Order: sequence, then C-alpha cells, then structure tokens
Amino acid sequence: MSSSHDHTPARVHDHAHDHRNGGHGHSHAPANFNKAFAIGIALNIGFVIIEAVYGWRINSLALLADAGHNLSDVAGLVLAWGGTLAVRVSPNARHTYGFKRATILAAFANALLLLMAMGGLAWEAVGRLSAPRAELRAQGVTIMVVAGIGILVNTATALLFMRGSQSDLNIRGAFLHMAADALVSAGVVVAGALTLWKGWVWLDPVVSLLIAAVIVWGTWGLFKQSLHLLFDGVPDGVDPVAVRTLLLGLPGVDAVHDLHVWAMGTSHIALTAHLVTDTTDTGALLREAEEELHEHFEIRHVTLQLETSAYAQHCALRPGVGCQAA
Repeated sequence: MSSSHDHTPARVHDHAHDHRNGGHGHSHAPANFNKAFAIGIALNIGFVIIEAVYGWRINSLALLADAGHNLSDVAGLVLAWGGTLAVRVSPNARHTYGFKRATILAAFANALLLLMAMGGLAWEAVGRLSAPRAELRAQGVTIMVVAGIGILVNTATALLFMRGSQSDLNIRGAFLHMAADALVSAGVVVAGALTLWKGWVWLDPVVSLLIAAVIVWGTWGLFKQSLHLLFDGVPDGVDPVAVRTLLLGLPGVDAVHDLHVWAMGTSHIALTAHLVTDTTDTGALLREAEEELHEHFEIRHVTLQLETSAYAQHCALRPGVGCQAA
C-alpha cells in the first residue's frame, strides 16, 4: 500500500494464513511433485530414444517426427517442474512476493507449446492427406508397437499428475500435455491397425486431424485461464461480487473500496482492500475477515487497510477522489 496512508488506523498482512490449513473442508493437492516430475521426465526421455532409434532403423519419418514432438513433452515437464520449484524460493527485498507467478508462466508456456505442437501435427496430417504414403502399411506393425509403448509411458506420466490437476493450473498443464500425447498414441495404434487390415493409408492423417482438434479444444481453456491470470484476472472459483458482499457484511464495516483479488501463483490467491469502519475492536474485525475469506474463497494472502469514515472521504484510492493526496 502507499506510504502516504501510514496514518490509517490499522493494517494487516495475513502471513499466518499462508501456513494455516484449518477445518474448512477444502481439498488440497500434494505439496511435492518432485518425484512425479523426475519419473515423468525419465520415462519420456527413454521413450524419445526408443522412437528415434526405431524411426532411424526403418526410415520412418512419422516416428522421427513424433520423437521430436515428444521432446516437447520433456520440455513441458521441465517447465512445469521449474514453476513448482520457483514457488519455494523465498521472497526478498527485490521480489517481495517471491516467484510464485512462475507456476502461471509455466502453465501458459505448456498450453502454448501444446497448441503449437498440435498445429504442427495438423500441418503434417494435411500434407499426408494430399499425398498418402503407401509405405505406412509395411511399417505398420513397428509403428503400432512403438505407439503402444507411448500409450503406456504417457498414461503413466499423466496419472502421476491427475490428483494435482484439479487444484493447480500448472500441474493441470503437465497433466493435459501427457494425457493429450496418450490420446495421440492411441490414435496411431488404431489407425495403424486399420491400415494393416484395410490398406487405408489415408486414415492415419485423418485420425491425426481429429485428435489434434480434440486436444486443441481441451487445451484452449488452459491457455485462456493462464493468460487471464497473467494479467491479474480474478481466479476462477472466486466471485468478486460475493467477496465484496462478504466484506460489507462484517460487523462494523460501512463501505469497501479499492478491492483487488488476483493469483500470485496457480494455487495462491491474494486480496487487498480498504475497509471503512469506525469500530474500536479492529483485532476482532481483522481476524473474522481473514477467517471468512480463507473459509469461503481459499484466499490466504490477505492485506486489509482499515479507514475511519472521516479519512475515507479523502483516501486517494477511493472512487471519485482521483489522485489527490490525503
């Protein structure tokens, strides 16, 4: 808050709530995904090597291209892991909130990477539709076996992040990336089987286009949500009108202004607000505000400025006052 407001009655920065779980009944994802990331990255690097070796041995552009695509999976997992590790870096004098926003950046980068990968897949599929490759039928068994390994690797990796995907946008990005690739590999197996059986070499690019469309549809929400949070949008699940109503309903609060709710990270919500009150029991008011915001909206990082009615008339941040000094 501005230093020009140092003479206001009271302020509070709710650091205690950052470490308080309370009995509010909300579920939380596991705090540590280091093991999941390490296993996922190791599995995917191993799969990239398998694809590259077999692609080179049978001269399959499809397998070599998919090996390159799966390198993007490794990059996506590294990005997400980096985001979770950055959250643990302690704040300092130059970065007073720490690096929690890295998880939002990682989720956005993961969504962007996945959308770009699907664009490349669609481009390749369109090219193969115009010039179907007959050699796919001869290579079908090898491609199906390698794709089958891909289903196991990507599904296993996605399962490592399934629980956290419900409550953390960054973990959701990693989960969607791996689940999407499991779907791509399943499509390759199905298309390969039908190509061997019926000789439909055109089926592979058609299935690829359908899968790309499904993945883009599912990833678009992650892309929009992470972009929204990057610009300090109110997180999903938090109704700003309901937050204002809750604060106005607190005993002794006459008005609320300069209310801001934003995401410090994919699982950290912050709030600042000015409360107009003439109550003398400021401690009780602050405690109730913290507890209610935590209970109903999972807002744990709370900063409140309490103002008397007289002071509020001249508060520089009050609507209609403009930028005049108090």
